Amino acid sequence: MNDVIIVGGGPVGLLLAGELRLAGADPLVLEAADGSLRRNRSYGVRGLNGRTSQSLRLRGLTEAFSAAQAEMFQVARGISRQMKGNRARGHFAGLPLVEDEVPPGAAGGFILKQHVLEGILTEWATGLGVRVRQGSEVVDVVQEESSVRAVIADGRSERAGYLVGCDGGRSVVRKRSGIAFPGTGATMTGRIARAELADPGAVKSSMHGPGGMLNLSLIPGEIATMEFDGGPGDRDAPLTLEEMRASISRVSGVDVRVARLDGGIRFSDNTRQAATYRRGRVLLAGDAAHVHSPVGGQGLNLGLQDAMNLGWKLGLVVRGAAPESLLDTYTTERHPVGARVLRNTRAQIALMRPGPQVAALREVLAETLEIPAAKRHFIAMGNGTEIDYAPDAEHPLVGRFAPVPLVSEDGRALLVTGSEAIRKTADGHDRIRTIETRTGPDFLARPDGYVAWATSDGDTAGLAEALAGLGVS
Repeated sequence: MNDVIIVGGGPVGLLLAGELRLAGADPLVLEAADGSLRRNRSYGVRGLNGRTSQSLRLRGLTEAFSAAQAEMFQVARGISRQMKGNRARGHFAGLPLVEDEVPPGAAGGFILKQHVLEGILTEWATGLGVRVRQGSEVVDVVQEESSVRAVIADGRSERAGYLVGCDGGRSVVRKRSGIAFPGTGATMTGRIARAELADPGAVKSSMHGPGGMLNLSLIPGEIATMEFDGGPGDRDAPLTLEEMRASISRVSGVDVRVARLDGGIRFSDNTRQAATYRRGRVLLAGDAAHVHSPVGGQGLNLGLQDAMNLGWKLGLVVRGAAPESLLDTYTTERHPVGARVLRNTRAQIALMRPGPQVAALREVLAETLEIPAAKRHFIAMGNGTEIDYAPDAEHPLVGRFAPVPLVSEDGRALLVTGSEAIRKTADGHDRIRTIETRTGPDFLARPDGYVAWATSDGDTAGLAEALAGLGVS
């Protein structure tokens, strides 16, 4: 029997599988599509924000992301220089957010095609020994007394101690497990296509017009539109050249001609969140747990952070090093984070609607974003750097991400200290690595980089309990 089955081999499933492997579990990834189909479905770029970049730096992956991004932008040198010149760059509903002073320890984001991101994560995960089985569509999930069974379309079944649904917004795992998915329906239609205009200069590269939004993507050859028309009908029907031409013309107010279209996708602002991220032996991560508009690029990052939070916890439980109740902290910590992202993506869609009232509101918000404190707040929100898993903790570091850059390629927790007494408390534990420092507070970072314990005066009170919570006793 498998330790854990992960349904879905996208970025979230792959990262979770690697995290489980580092934690000592043996996961099996079941992916419905084959590699070529997944690549063909990949439109648009995927942004990794500041917090996700910090998390992946923990695993030593950012060098590969940097190289892939540089290769992608080699034909767009002006964009590359702009990104290199300021690492804290983003937007809120299209309003630019540029931070002049990047805080110490901050990580710059990355922009990659999804199949490139998946390729890097696949190589990393399989290098750790993760098994990935493509062409294995899961059609049912059955919870049993001491295991959970994934039923595959060809009639086979796989059993595991636990199963995690990373199978997207239409998650079979969530539906078959009876987990409610409340929220709000679509009010707009977005389209992204690999297309070429007959006259590229006929429209602006980015515009907010009376019919909606238009963006000629950072990636040459991709065009995106957004119309507030009540949402797409059949999202899975092929996107035609005429449909894309008509959408561009409506949004821009210019009668354009599309010379070429190689395919595309539709999206909406359908916004929903699972009532719980766990039911018995079944858990959810990524879009299976939450969906929202892709504006702001937070969805992928939210899912990858789910994987970082869940991986070490589920690994400890599978190994018998922690009680099953540890899994309940996954929903406790991640559900509020997801709800906050859903709130700000709804707000961004509201701010992108056409009309004079919204235009006035955008002008007011643009002025507000010139206030440094307000700008920092919105940048932190978009980058996920404001997350605090323990807001009531006595020490301000507890529950926050580690305040200095750390690397833990083997997935161990890290004790950062200059105190011999503190160091001796963790001596001999192979799941803890000690990093000596002569400055700053002493702290214990969980495998996902968040601080589990900290002191500013060398007091070891609470350290033993924190270590026990990480499966060290």
